[in-house]
Amino acid sequence: MFSSIGWSETIILVVAALIIIGPERLPGALRWTVTSVRRLRDFAGDATTHLKQEIGPEFEELRKPLAELDKMRGMSPRSLVTQHLFDGDDSILRDIENALPTTEDLNVADGPAPGPAAIEPPASSAPPGWQTTDYT
Repeated sequence: MFSSIGWSETIILVVAALIIIGPERLPGALRWTVTSVRRLRDFAGDATTHLKQEIGPEFEELRKPLAELDKMRGMSPRSLVTQHLFDGDDSILRDIENALPTTEDLNVADGPAPGPAAIEPPASSAPPGWQTTDYT
């Protein structure tokens, strides 16, 4: 439940609790929190046990689609494609990725791209004798 909270976040929470609750009421607040979490965990465990007893073997059949849905929630588009099209073998996609050119391969010129001044205008296509204006 709290697996994503690191030590730095824990220290920040303790300091905030000391400031907000105060050092004299902090032990009582921690005791109340631990007791509440234990009661909630026991309640959830009892509810699961009661549900298993009431439903019986069908309970496991209900959990299978939920487990598959939970597994699919963590999948990326790449893993879905490899699982369903390539039976989990992603070597084909790795070969394609290795064959694609990288951005370094696509950079032909080492210098900057030519600006508008480096591009020459097209030759005049006016008939002979007509006056043309050069706007460059």
